[in-house]
Amino acid sequence: MIIGVASVKIYVPWVHSLKEKRMVVKSIIFKVQNKFNISISEIDAQDIHQTIVLGIACVTNTTKFADSIIDGVITFIEDHTEGEILDIYREIR
Repeated sequence: MIIGVASVKIYVPWVHSLKEKRMVVKSIIFKVQNKFNISISEIDAQDIHQTIVLGIACVTNTTKFADSIIDGVITFIEDHTEGEILDIYREIR
């Protein structure tokens, strides 16, 4: 069993309230969960309006497949979010 995890930090400068941030986060999570069979959640910076930190996890049988899933999710987030990705941490175990 191979576990792929990633953390993606996104900067969204137009968000000025937690309500706006929650709408953006829910939209990203909904789109990613519908496209990929992974777990995704906001994991940090919940009280900071313009910063979103998402945690992503997948379970597969090969490291190559786990790596491709994480790559696909990150590319999908880049393509479907107007925010700027500041940092990506990934690990395959």
